[in-house]
Amino acid sequence: MEIILRYFPQLTERQKEQFAALYDLYTDWNSKINVISRKDITNLYEHHVLHSLGIAKVINFRPGTEVMDLGTGGGFPGIPLAILFPDVQFHLVDSIGKKVKVATEVAQAIGLENVTTRHCRAEEETRKFDFVVSRAVMPLADLIKIIRKNIKKEQQNALPNGLICLKGGELSHEILPVKHKSMLHELKNDFQEEYFDTKKVVYVTING
Repeated sequence: MEIILRYFPQLTERQKEQFAALYDLYTDWNSKINVISRKDITNLYEHHVLHSLGIAKVINFRPGTEVMDLGTGGGFPGIPLAILFPDVQFHLVDSIGKKVKVATEVAQAIGLENVTTRHCRAEEETRKFDFVVSRAVMPLADLIKIIRKNIKKEQQNALPNGLICLKGGELSHEILPVKHKSMLHELKNDFQEEYFDTKKVVYVTING
């Protein structure tokens, strides 16, 4: 939990309580439904919560923004972002029902009123959003094809509407087809931990 406060010192007391509650909740749920690698649960705050919040180093969502978290798993990056941006609506989608259940239960347990969840495939979700966020669920080009239909035309943020992905490793080949519409942000410039040396946020403008 200290790692979150180190990089996000301006949190309210409620936000601190919500972040602090995540460890016990995910440890408990993970013993029943494996949403995080068992050996990785001790790294929950660094590898999952802080990594999710890396998106906030690229964009400060304005109040009223609507965001879909595609392939949310147990709620990443959606739940940490929903705590950080209480005035932004997050819709968490995953094709695996038991993972959606975990995300739903965690959101309810910490009193997140700005989170909805849905068990479905990405192709089935037809609602429109300002942004789609995701943690490396598939190659960028495939993801763009699927979510293009979900991006609103009306703009309300400093960055044009689009896709924001958390990815790792060498991405120049993957970004090539959308190079003129994309931005690559290195998280090692924001977070000192070695885990973030190869972690990046990829933003792609999508014309809704």
